[in-house]
Amino acid sequence: MADVYSSIADVDYEVQESLAKVLELRAADFQQRDMLKIYLGDIEFPEAASALDVGCGTGVVSRELASRLPFGHVVGIDPSPVFLANARKLSTDISNLKFVEGDCRSLPYCSESHDIIVFHTTLSHVPRPEEAIQEAFRVLRPNGVLAVFDGNYTTTTLANGEFDPLQTCADAAMSAIVHDRWLIQRLPLLIRGAGFSIKKQRSLGIVETHEPEYMLTIADRGADVLAASGRISAELAQALKDEARRRVITGCFFGSIAYGSIVAHKAR
Repeated sequence: MADVYSSIADVDYEVQESLAKVLELRAADFQQRDMLKIYLGDIEFPEAASALDVGCGTGVVSRELASRLPFGHVVGIDPSPVFLANARKLSTDISNLKFVEGDCRSLPYCSESHDIIVFHTTLSHVPRPEEAIQEAFRVLRPNGVLAVFDGNYTTTTLANGEFDPLQTCADAAMSAIVHDRWLIQRLPLLIRGAGFSIKKQRSLGIVETHEPEYMLTIADRGADVLAASGRISAELAQALKDEARRRVITGCFFGSIAYGSIVAHKAR
C-alpha cells in the first residue's frame, strides 16, 4: 500500500483530519520533544533569521522555530490544506509565523532568500527526495543551515520475540505511512551530493512501554491496513488491537523506532 503522506492533498478529508490528530499526539510525547530540542540545539540561530519548516504538517516544529526566533520569521509549508488549517488554528497568537501551501520539490521562493530550512520527518514521505534537498540548497543563502530529522523506519518494532503478530502490524503500518523506509541511510550521500557540508549527525530514537500512545496508533494503523487489503478479517484486526492493549495492561508492551538527524551548511 502506498504512503498516504506522499499524496496527502488527495486523501479524504476525514483521513487527513485523523492524521492531523496523530501528528499532534506524536509531537506531545516527551521523547519526541526531547529529540526535537536536541537536534535544533545543533543549529546556531541568527537573531533575525528567516526559516522554512518544509512539510510542516500541523505546525509543531514551526511553532518551536518561531519561539527560537522572536526577531525572525518562520514559514511552514505543506501540501495539505487540512493540515495547514489545523496549523493556523494552533498558532493564532504567534505573530512571526505563517503557513503556505506548497511542494518541497518546488519551493515558492527566490534563490538565496532564507537562512534555515528544516525537514522534520518529511523526506521519507517524498518521492524523489533529492529534488527537495536541491531546492533547499537553491533557496538557502550562503552559509545557510539545512536540518533534516527522520525515522529509520526499518527499525520500527512492536515485537517481543520471533514471529510476533504485532510485528506484522508494524510492518504493514510502515508500508502505508512511509514512502522510503531506507531514506535515513541515504541522507548523507544525498545532502553532500547537493553541495552541503555536514556539520553534525546524530542517532536518536524512542521506546514506548507503559504509556505507548503513539506506538498504539502504529499497531492500530497496521491492523487496519491488513484488514483493508484482505489479508486478515476485521475480527482478527480487532484482536490484534486488543492484544496490543493487553500488553500495555500486563506491562509487556514494547514499541520502538530509531531516528537520525543531520545539520549541514551551504558551502557557497
